[in-house]
Amino acid sequence: MELAEALAIVGEQFKFNKIASYKPYPWQKQFHDAGAEFSERMEMAGNQTGKTYSAACETTYHLTGEYPDWWDGKRFDGPVIWWVGSVTAEQSREITQAELLGGVTKEEYGTGTIPKRCLHGRPKMRQTGVSDVVDYQKVKHKSGGLSTCIFKSYDQGWKKWQGKKVHGAWLDEEPCKGEQPTAEDYRIYTECQTRIAVNDGILFVTFTPLNGITAIVEHFQDKIIKSTFLVNATWDDAPHLTEAKKTELRGSYPDYELDARTRGIPMIGEGRVFRIPEESIKCDPFEIPGHFSRICGIDFGMDHPGAGAWLAHDRDKDIIYLYDCYKERGWLTSAHADEIKSRGDWIPVAWPHDGMEKDKKSGQPLYKDYRQHGVQMLHRSARYENDIGGSQAVEPIVIEVMNRMETGRFKVFMHLHKFFEEYRLLHRKQGVIVPIRDDIMKAVFYGVMMRRFAKIRPRIVMRQASSQPLRIGMGA
Repeated sequence: MELAEALAIVGEQFKFNKIASYKPYPWQKQFHDAGAEFSERMEMAGNQTGKTYSAACETTYHLTGEYPDWWDGKRFDGPVIWWVGSVTAEQSREITQAELLGGVTKEEYGTGTIPKRCLHGRPKMRQTGVSDVVDYQKVKHKSGGLSTCIFKSYDQGWKKWQGKKVHGAWLDEEPCKGEQPTAEDYRIYTECQTRIAVNDGILFVTFTPLNGITAIVEHFQDKIIKSTFLVNATWDDAPHLTEAKKTELRGSYPDYELDARTRGIPMIGEGRVFRIPEESIKCDPFEIPGHFSRICGIDFGMDHPGAGAWLAHDRDKDIIYLYDCYKERGWLTSAHADEIKSRGDWIPVAWPHDGMEKDKKSGQPLYKDYRQHGVQMLHRSARYENDIGGSQAVEPIVIEVMNRMETGRFKVFMHLHKFFEEYRLLHRKQGVIVPIRDDIMKAVFYGVMMRRFAKIRPRIVMRQASSQPLRIGMGA
């Protein structure tokens, strides 16, 4: 076989098995993995980031039962019934239908994420007044049965979403028929919630938040129910977008849409807490000089993730650097303690007043549990200079951090994606900061609040033979 013929065969195989080349970005993998724990998920992302494609790939895995080796998300053992929603019939044909099936012509059919070998028969078409709109497609499941992928649109109205019990639903873009979502539009979402309940199913939404903080955004941002999960992705999280392409796209958007289209940040007025551009606070990582003082702030994980934030203070220039952070849910105290100590067991740790609450297992205050695991917990909870303990008002520290950002005195190592995700989404409701998805941010606040107790890395005196002078080195 000649090279040209071999390449043609490989090309043909790729054309009709597109999903084989899918390698998720970290944020996409996080979104997929969360399906194992959360029944409702949202990808709130900028345009062209890959949110729709990732959802099409996940939908394909569930329809076919052919999960990749790296898959740690939700699994179904047998054939499924799946809804795929779009704003209009035209968008169903041009976006979700195209992603999953490729098209309905002989040449295009089977070039989407669902491998052609898994498509069972031709698709059933829907009469909408728009040509080539698919109603449903049967898909071969690896168990030997048939899954059903049903394409729906929001312009059908919420009543068309009643009745059927399904295993899952993918809503591409927010349910909305007009300029702004209405209560009737939101009923499409609640109908999906109802339909997946019987089959222990899942529901996920992929969209760019051009409508601002709507009911569905609040549902995920404010975590109205515990079974929701939100991931945010920006152009910085999409390596396939070249700088030239970003420049081209950015020039086509009006200024007031830029944050939503490039960063997946809802178009909001007074709602967002931090409006300072990320680029102005980002910096390249560097080795922390020995004369910088350091402190770690933590937020205890009780009914939310536990988090830690490591700060280095250049006292000469009065610049605070956030150089490391983490956030994890469901860890034991010992696991959090090990994570904290791994960054330097000499670094003092600032903690909130709720650390005085007693642990259910040990019966003693949380902060003492951490101290017994070797964490250098400060002897008092985080508080302002007046040293009055107890719960602390959040606005003063928010204002201080914001002022530092505006004057170049608060910098963040640019690879700390989990911090920036919280930074983008921290918002106000009726003027009050909503304490949701702010675990790392709170840890930062406690560290900044208690920076007067930050320490310089200790110097270690290493003993040598008596005939030689002592040599002084830096500790790890």
